[in-house]
Amino acid sequence: MTEYELDAVDREILYALQEEARNLSSSEIAERTEASSSTVRKRIQRLESEGVIKGYSANIDYTESGYPIRMLLFCTAPITERGEYVDGILNISGVVSVQELIRGERNLLVTVVGETDRDITPIAREISDMGLTITDEVLVRSQHSTSFDEFSSR
Repeated sequence: MTEYELDAVDREILYALQEEARNLSSSEIAERTEASSSTVRKRIQRLESEGVIKGYSANIDYTESGYPIRMLLFCTAPITERGEYVDGILNISGVVSVQELIRGERNLLVTVVGETDRDITPIAREISDMGLTITDEVLVRSQHSTSFDEFSSR
């Protein structure tokens, strides 16, 4: 974890990037933060190097892109080894995310997508072959998200 302390400008930059990172220039963010464009660019670089900003990605509607099946697989791994499985799971085709959960049972949450429910079975088999137990499956109907409003001073 970083020792870098976020200030109001950093938080406002993060909020702006959450809202629409693709369409905002540093000068547009500067207007929102009342900082200069060069300050915003330097702050973004520092936030990236400190690991606060881990990257940029598109928010994909999997249904619209031809992958209407989204399933959550709750898995159980030995607690002390839980993190060691993440990279291997992410390398399985069809897996889009892995979350480590702080609990005894069901301590990994794997999100997978596919065209049909038949696409999920081989993914589940690969996960099981890694030595993990899949304890529950949940079909996702839809997902909605918003920007974390604590970053905004508005």
